[in-house]
Amino acid sequence: MRLTPEQNAEITHSREVTSPTRRVVSSGLEEILFAALPVLDHGMIRVIDYMGDDSAIVQAARVSYGRGTRKVSEDKGLINYLMRHRHTTPFEMCEIKYHVKLPIFVARQWIRHRTANVNEYSARYSIMDREFYLPAPEYVAAQSATNHQGRGATLGSDQAKAVIDLLRADAERCFDHYEELLNEDARDPTREGLARELARMNLTLNTYTQWYWKIDLHNLLHFLSLRLDPHAQYEIRAYAEVMLDTVRRWVPHTYDAFLEYRMGGAHLSAAGLAVVRRMLEGEAVTREDSGLSHREWRELMETLGRADG
Repeated sequence: MRLTPEQNAEITHSREVTSPTRRVVSSGLEEILFAALPVLDHGMIRVIDYMGDDSAIVQAARVSYGRGTRKVSEDKGLINYLMRHRHTTPFEMCEIKYHVKLPIFVARQWIRHRTANVNEYSARYSIMDREFYLPAPEYVAAQSATNHQGRGATLGSDQAKAVIDLLRADAERCFDHYEELLNEDARDPTREGLARELARMNLTLNTYTQWYWKIDLHNLLHFLSLRLDPHAQYEIRAYAEVMLDTVRRWVPHTYDAFLEYRMGGAHLSAAGLAVVRRMLEGEAVTREDSGLSHREWRELMETLGRADG
């Protein structure tokens, strides 16, 4: 991850400044506030600001005036209850703001989550940096034969190197042309530079962009539950893993409940639950008499740890 001297100076300054406050402060999150957490080859995530912590969730659920004489175990138990029964509004009382540097193709996938406030770096007003995402060889894979939107087997080393070399050459060439169109350094004094809003369309999708992304905790957890799934694209999953660690630092009780009831739990359909009940009664249920489709049956067996069922 490369940062300019100006960016490093801004981060250093931000981390040196402290302000007295009567607001709730998360000590774990304060440790990494403003720090650049690396993701992929040139990407990063920074926590810029936040509001609330586990106690704010409990306070909203009870609509109380403060902590009073409550025990930590009581707060943890209530948060577990809220997560288990999907009472979401108390989690909406906490918010967090990230500064994210990410490839454009990841940003276009990310932006489908429409529950956040976003402000992206504008290539209409500013010039993009010469930074491109190039996957490591172990993540260069063929198209999956069973999943139309996913990767299959990893390519051999020679083939992976050829792919990476091609991606690098295309990105460099397009950026060279982007700079030529802009003509910012007057390399051709007889020609006016093209408008930035037009020149940007020549950039490749692995070019890095940046944005500020603010979201409440409930919707952040929904984002993470989807983007941490093993079937999610690796690149956006890499960002989700870093963000999950910020949640651990910020709201540790909520983090534990999220892992227990959302990431580690399972949701069954009515038909799936009926199959489980029949199995518990000793019946040998087959896919044909289960009332489930092939895919539903396979997913249920995987959930029950009976993938060969």
